[in-house]
Amino acid sequence: MAKKTWAEKLHVKHESKVEVVEKDFSWVKAGTKILISTPLIFKERVDVIPHGQFRSVPHIREELANEAGADMTCPMSAGIFMRIVCEAAWDEHLEGAPLDSITPFWRAVDANSNLGKKLRCGVDFIKAKQTEEGIQ
Repeated sequence: MAKKTWAEKLHVKHESKVEVVEKDFSWVKAGTKILISTPLIFKERVDVIPHGQFRSVPHIREELANEAGADMTCPMSAGIFMRIVCEAAWDEHLEGAPLDSITPFWRAVDANSNLGKKLRCGVDFIKAKQTEEGIQ
């Protein structure tokens, strides 16, 4: 079976859901309502960040959790979904799409974060786009 492309991972047919944690684990207490979102929902959030503005992944997670009536958005799945969003956008660019037509992931990714360091576009690309847009 062939490995899925980033675009295929982005368009996976899943619904977001809120789950209640049954037992304490790590730093999450039993009874916490956690939103498990989807890659497309994260893409939609990043797509509407205006030129020259920055919204961190934790900020996006907080917005999504509040809208869903959850206590938090799962940080692990959020990181995975944001990587999918970024890599799918980067693939679009590599296939010829101009940067102003792809999801502007540099408006949501801290170049020095773990996520920023993993992306194929490289930290320097993210920093350059942020500088170009006046994002500090």
